[in-house]
Amino acid sequence: MSLWLTLIIAAAVSYLLGNVNGSVLISRLHEHDDVRLHGSGNAGFTNFFRNYGGLFSLAVILVDGLKAAAACLIAGALLRPFGLQTEGAILGAICVTLGHNFPALLGFRGGKGIVCGFVSAIVIDWRIALIIFVVFATVYFITHYVSLASILAAFSFGAAFLVLHWGESWICAGGVALAMLAIFMHRQNLARLLRGEETKTDFFHRRDSK
Repeated sequence: MSLWLTLIIAAAVSYLLGNVNGSVLISRLHEHDDVRLHGSGNAGFTNFFRNYGGLFSLAVILVDGLKAAAACLIAGALLRPFGLQTEGAILGAICVTLGHNFPALLGFRGGKGIVCGFVSAIVIDWRIALIIFVVFATVYFITHYVSLASILAAFSFGAAFLVLHWGESWICAGGVALAMLAIFMHRQNLARLLRGEETKTDFFHRRDSK
């Protein structure tokens, strides 16, 4: 296959994998419901936890994490013959996140891609995954704002790619693009944070606290 055809196939497969949304799937299988009808209307882990809580929230992470890992590994393997394995993994990460955030098979109503981004970082460069985990965990445990922790983790994601992969232009560009996408998806949360209206979440209890 030509490079361009391989790129198209890798992107399409990754995007379709992104359409397998953990929150929607588990809410339908376990609750016979659609998580998007509740809370923030977002098809992500946090909204699922706020509405259903419990052990099944971990299943959401598992589904979204596995699809992200699969997309990165498949796209990387497809582009390995062209000497573009890491670039392929970045392409897979971007497209699976786009599929998660804007799933055509689910009416383009998805999540915000934080789990996808974190697992993609594990596959691409574990050092970046460690950095964003530390940033997320630190900010969350200090503030209990998942959105603020996600935004700062996304910023550190892009910065880490620039520092650790400086000179690898496509890899840096992909990392920055993923970071910008995550921040964009949290634009309403950012506005509520600035107004002091954002909701806190305690992952150790089902109920929210302001």
